[in-house]
Amino acid sequence: MQLARVHNLAVSLDGFGAGADPSLDAPFGHAGMRLMEWFFPTQTFQAQTGQRERVEVQGASDPDDRYARLSFVGIGSGIMGAGKFGPPGWQHDPAWTGWWGDEPPFHSPVFVLTHTPRPSVTRGDTTFHFMSASPAEALEAARQAAGGLDVRIGGGPTTVREFLAAGLIDHLHVVQVPILLGRGAHLWRGLEGWEREYDAVSETTPSWVTHLTFTRKEAAR
Repeated sequence: MQLARVHNLAVSLDGFGAGADPSLDAPFGHAGMRLMEWFFPTQTFQAQTGQRERVEVQGASDPDDRYARLSFVGIGSGIMGAGKFGPPGWQHDPAWTGWWGDEPPFHSPVFVLTHTPRPSVTRGDTTFHFMSASPAEALEAARQAAGGLDVRIGGGPTTVREFLAAGLIDHLHVVQVPILLGRGAHLWRGLEGWEREYDAVSETTPSWVTHLTFTRKEAAR
């Protein structure tokens, strides 16, 4: 069974997965990089960025790395929203090819949801396909491209919320970060009662974040 999975989606205590006013210099808006500080010391992130020495920060990163690396296990394709691919207005810049340079970390086809489609772009072994589609249509395309493996719904929070509202997520990993943002892109708004169809597990790690894992009950059978 092909699963639609979300991993490493960091949210504040008040439910925001990104801050307000994102830009080229501030991808997470006024939140800065605070939502992802738990991720940077992990071996998974270090391998993505080619750093040979681990960054020393407060809090142990090994427990967090157990969760971080699962995002790359058994994935055959991905989906992301326009806001994750680039800052506001990137659709009007034909030279923009994403935040990740010549070697994006996805290593698979990735479908970018945008109302301004453009020709596909290949960087390294990742090809970005741009499409205007509903969540169900995008998931079907991604499953066809996944070669029997699972599909990663890569965010941001608005895109994940749309897939949750459509009942399309089988596995959701949320990282609750102990900060308050007050404004931005909210993950949970409009999803009252969503959790009833899922089994939930939580773990708090020495970096002070709490990993919440939701697995659809029928997908766990």
